[in-house]
Amino acid sequence: MKIKLIAFSLSSALLLTACDNGSTLDPAKQIGANPQLPEAKNFLLPPMQVPEGVAWKAGEMPTVAEGLKIEKLADGFKHPRQLYVLPNNDVLVVEGNGPAKPTTRPKQMIMGIVQKASGKGGEGGNSITLLRNNNGNWEKHPFIKGLSSPFGVQLIGNTLYVANADSLMTFPYQPGQTEITAAGKELTELPGGPINHHWTKSLLASPDGTKLYVGVGSNSNITENGIGAEYRRAAVLEVDAASGASRIYASGLRNPTGLQWEPQTGKLWAIVNERDEIGADLVPDYMTSVQENGFYGWPWSYYGQHVDERVKPARPDKVEKAIKPDYALSSHVAPLGLWFYTGNGLPAEYRGGAFVSEHGSWNRKPLNGYRVAWVKFENGKPVGEPKTVVSGFLTEDQKQVRGLPVGLAQDQQGGLLIADDASNTVWRVTTR
Repeated sequence: MKIKLIAFSLSSALLLTACDNGSTLDPAKQIGANPQLPEAKNFLLPPMQVPEGVAWKAGEMPTVAEGLKIEKLADGFKHPRQLYVLPNNDVLVVEGNGPAKPTTRPKQMIMGIVQKASGKGGEGGNSITLLRNNNGNWEKHPFIKGLSSPFGVQLIGNTLYVANADSLMTFPYQPGQTEITAAGKELTELPGGPINHHWTKSLLASPDGTKLYVGVGSNSNITENGIGAEYRRAAVLEVDAASGASRIYASGLRNPTGLQWEPQTGKLWAIVNERDEIGADLVPDYMTSVQENGFYGWPWSYYGQHVDERVKPARPDKVEKAIKPDYALSSHVAPLGLWFYTGNGLPAEYRGGAFVSEHGSWNRKPLNGYRVAWVKFENGKPVGEPKTVVSGFLTEDQKQVRGLPVGLAQDQQGGLLIADDASNTVWRVTTR
């Protein structure tokens, strides 16, 4: 996969003044509760730099931290995005990519070409595959077909909930079955539409199984498609699992792609992809506890009450209410997976902390992310700097990428499972 140069009618002088020339800040300075936030700049085009997508060579695998080992469970998927471990230890692999949408600005056309070069584009499976361990061999079974850009999945009792790009569906499930042929039923609509800019709908059940929490991303970078296109977006929705009735639980979260319960406090946490086009060092993506009825700034402000001057009309009343996130992950790492580890299959140091999969930047020089990191938690709060646990997806010269980590899960033996949607592989990390 290689990018061909595209000629534009814009003059060279315009491009030189309108393009972001890259980062001037060490990403480590944008980690934690108080990240450095440089002055915002406006650019016609962000860097849009991605590495060339290539296949893993025979015998190659991601690199893991000391004391760990990694193995391939299965490959040959079509964009495996999310993983879910059923009570019998079968693993559901959700395969999907974004629905077709219109190109409304030249930047979107360029962005699509650039992203596909790294393996972030391509057809999704619109399906769920079941993996079953049969005496050490992982069998693949087509589990549900005919979905519409699925992402989140949760099981409550004998009902499997699947979050399509525009709807929350239910399917009957019986323990041990390897295929669901029954037609799904729509429990409720989810924000979609012809643009559906951030199509991924993350999904999490409440501990008592009565509610479902859905992460819904914005329909734009900063409302350039109109504020009307943002209805019930950039938010976490709370859905009644029985009736489908819903409400906005928290708002101002530009793209909450992962939701989890923090095990010590029981609080809801999210990872969030922040806005673009104001610099390689803005804005840091983050993870945060999610307060009921809380507002987190988008689009009027970022990282608390830092005003985004591009958004008109200004809303100082909204900015005043904006909650500062708990923990910055640095700019443009694109976090897509979050998992609080509670098992025994990894060294004890990892227990209670959060694993975060960083899908990797497409609009930053140098590149950032492309790893699975672990963040220590104490008393329900993140502390210290992230530790790189799985890497090697990106070559050291940043010219090639072999994999892109997305969804995370934990099997009953305490193994950490990773969906890699560039090499179309599921990996498993355990103690060496």
